[in-house]
Amino acid sequence: MYQRSHGSTCLSATRDTWQAALAADATPKWETELWTFLVQASPNQLKQMEAIAAMIQSWEWHQVTIIYEEKEFAATAVLSHLSNALKEVGPEISHYVALPSLASSWSEHLERLKISQNRVFVVYLSLPLAIELFEKAKRMKMMEKDCVWIITDPFASLILSLNASTISSMQGIVGVKSYIPKNEPHFRDFHNKFCQRFSLEYPEEDNHEPSIFAAQAYDAAWTVALAMREKKQGRQQILSNILQSDFHGLSGKVQFTNQTISPAHTFQIINVIGESYIELGFWSDGLGFSQTIGESATFSSSMNSLGQVLWPERARDTPKGWSPPTSANPLKIGVPTRATFKQYLKVEVQQDYSGNNISFSYKGLAIDLFTASLQELPFDLPYKFVPFNGTFDALVEQKFDAAVGSIAIVAKRYQHAEFTVPYTEPGMVMIVPVRTRKKAWLFIKPFTNAMWVIIGVTSIYNGFVIWLIERNNCPELKGSISKQIGTMIWLAFSTLFSLNGNKFSSNLSRITMVVWLFMALVITQTYTANLASLLTVSKLEPTVVDVASLQNSNAMVGCSGVSYIWKYLQEVLHFHPNNIKNFSSGDQYAPAFRSKEISAIFLDRALAKVFLAENCKSFTMTGPTYKNGGFGFAFPRGSQLLPSVSQAMLKVSESGKLQDLENAMLASEKCTDIEPDDEPPSLSLSPSYFWVLFVFTGGTSSMALAIYIFRACISVSEHKAICKLMMAVLKQWWNKKRRFSRRVSEIAESTPGNPPNASNSQSGEV
Repeated sequence: MYQRSHGSTCLSATRDTWQAALAADATPKWETELWTFLVQASPNQLKQMEAIAAMIQSWEWHQVTIIYEEKEFAATAVLSHLSNALKEVGPEISHYVALPSLASSWSEHLERLKISQNRVFVVYLSLPLAIELFEKAKRMKMMEKDCVWIITDPFASLILSLNASTISSMQGIVGVKSYIPKNEPHFRDFHNKFCQRFSLEYPEEDNHEPSIFAAQAYDAAWTVALAMREKKQGRQQILSNILQSDFHGLSGKVQFTNQTISPAHTFQIINVIGESYIELGFWSDGLGFSQTIGESATFSSSMNSLGQVLWPERARDTPKGWSPPTSANPLKIGVPTRATFKQYLKVEVQQDYSGNNISFSYKGLAIDLFTASLQELPFDLPYKFVPFNGTFDALVEQKFDAAVGSIAIVAKRYQHAEFTVPYTEPGMVMIVPVRTRKKAWLFIKPFTNAMWVIIGVTSIYNGFVIWLIERNNCPELKGSISKQIGTMIWLAFSTLFSLNGNKFSSNLSRITMVVWLFMALVITQTYTANLASLLTVSKLEPTVVDVASLQNSNAMVGCSGVSYIWKYLQEVLHFHPNNIKNFSSGDQYAPAFRSKEISAIFLDRALAKVFLAENCKSFTMTGPTYKNGGFGFAFPRGSQLLPSVSQAMLKVSESGKLQDLENAMLASEKCTDIEPDDEPPSLSLSPSYFWVLFVFTGGTSSMALAIYIFRACISVSEHKAICKLMMAVLKQWWNKKRRFSRRVSEIAESTPGNPPNASNSQSGEV
C-alpha cells in the first residue's frame, strides 16, 4: 500500500505490484471459472488503450512503436487491445520492441530505435524498467525534438513517487493515468490518514502521497469488510455480498460484473514537466477529451482542446513523429524487374570486366518522376533502389520503404500498402488490329445527304431560271418538249462551265450565273479538301468493335502476366480462363497479333499509348475505357513520407514537367505523328455550314425570275389591249353592216306588185 522513492527493495515491490495489476487486466475467463472464489479487485485498464489511440489519432501520427517487457505474458492482452484500438482509427504499429529484463542488454534494441524513422513510442513497462529506458534514451539523445513518448498506467500514476533526477530524464512525455476524484470528501479523509501514518512509519521519505495501488487496495479492503459485516457467514455468502456490493470507493463506484470490477471509463492525461507533471485534462470513453469532469464538461475529439503541450526539449510545436532517413541508413526503394514496358521502367544488370562486381541501372518514366519528386521535397531524402524479382502484389507486401514502378492502384493492395496520387491517366482499354476501310460510296462522304439534296435542288432551280429567261434568244434551248427538258437538266449542271456568259442575251441570266458560279466554286473546293481528308485520316477501321464480338467468336485475348487485368477479364468481363493468354513483355504483343494467336489485348491506358506509339500503323484502341486507379508509388501503410511525396508529385505535375517526361518518352518511339486515342470524328459537312451561300444564290435566282415574269406580264397586257381595240372596231363594223342589209330588205318587201315569194320562185326556176 505504501510507495517509497528510493531503494531496490521499493523498486522490487513496485515491480511486483505492477505485475499483479497487469495480471488482473489480463485475467482470462477460464481462471474465474476454475477458481470460483477468485475476484478481480482492481478496475480493468484496457480502456486506456483506446485513450492512447485517440491521442495518436488526434495528432495525426501514422505509425507507432510499442515498447514492452520481453516474456511478459500479461502484456499480450493489453497490447492486443491497443493494436485493435489503433486499427479502428487508422495508425499502425510499425514495430514491437520487447526489452529483456536486464537493462544491460538493451543497447542493440535502442540503437535500432534510434536509426528508425518512426519517433512515436508507446511505453508499457514496469516502473523500474521504464526508469532505465528513459535514462538510457536521454543519454542516446532520443529525448529530443520530433520524438513522442507516451506512457501508460500504472507507470503514469507512479511518477509522483520518483525523485527529481529521475524525472529530469522524462521531460516532455505524455501519459494516461487512472482518474481519482481527489476533491471528494471521501478521498480527502483517506489522504490525510494515509499521509499521517506514512510519515510516522517512514520519516526519512519526503513524498507521502498515496499511489493508485494504495487507493485500489483501500477500496478492495472496504469491499471485503462490507461483505463480512454480518457474522457467521459462509464463503459463498461472502462472495455473493462482494459481487453485489455497490459503494462509492476512492476511484468511483465499485461494481462487479462476472467476478470482475467494471472497467474504468475515464482517464487523466498528463504532461511531465519540471519535477512533476501537469494535468492537461481527461479522456472519457465514448465522449473524447475534456478539460473538466462533470455536467459542465465539453468534449472534443482533439487534444488541442486541452491546451498547450510541452514536448521534449520544451518544444511547443507538435512533433512530426518521424525523422527523415540519413545517408547512413537510406530508404530502401523496391523496384520490380518484371515490368512489361521498358519505357516506364527498365532494370539492367551491369558487370565489370572481371564479372565479379554486379550493379544495376534503373531507367524509365517512373524513375525519372520519382527523382524529380524528391527534388521538390523540403528536406533531403537519401535512398537506394533495390531490385525485386516478383509479382507486383508481392512487391507491395514486402517491407520496403517505398516501391516505384508502373504499379497499378488496386483495392486489394491497400491491405498492405498505401499509394501516392496517380501519375498516369486511369483506365484500361482494348487494343485490336486495324484493316483498310473499303467503301464504294466514300466519295459522297464529304457532304451529308441533306447537303447533296440541297445542292441538286439549287442547281436544277438555277438551270430552270436560265432556261426560262434565255429560251427565246438561244437556239440551243429550243426544240421539242423532251429536248427542252433534257437541255434544262443539262444546263442546270453544265451551263456554268460549258456556255460562255457572253451568249446570254439577258442581264438577269448573267447575274444568276455569276452568283451560282461563286457558290459552285466554294462547294467544289470544299468537297475536294474534305474528300482528301477522308482518304488519309479515315482509311482504317478496327477488326473488333466490342468485347461481345470477342466472346461470341471464342477469341483469345492477351494481358500482362503480372497484372491485375487477368482477374478483371475473368470476374468482370467474363472471359473464360482458357481464352486469356499472359505475356511477360510488351514486345510480345505485336508478333502474337500477326500470328493470329490473339485477337485483342487489354492494357492500362498509359501502357496502351506506348504500345500504339510503336505500332500505330497496325493497331488502334476501340471500345469503352474501363475505369481503374492508374499508376502510383506504393508506401507501407501509415508511412510518414506518403503525404510529402504525394504533394511533391503534384508539384511536378502542375509545373508541366510530368507531361514533358511523357511526351519525351513517346517521342522516342516511332509513329508518334498519329494520335490513335480516339476514333476519327465524322467529317461530312451539313447545310448549316453553307446556308448563307444557298440563301444568297437562291434569292438572286428568284429575284431574276420575278423580274422576268413581271416584264412578260406587262408585255402580254399591251398586246391584249390592242387586240381588244381591233375586235371592238371589227365588231362595230360588222354590226353596222348587218343593220344596213336589214333595212334594204325591208324596203324591197314594201314595194307594190312584188309578191312576197317572188325572189324564191325566180331563183328556183333558174
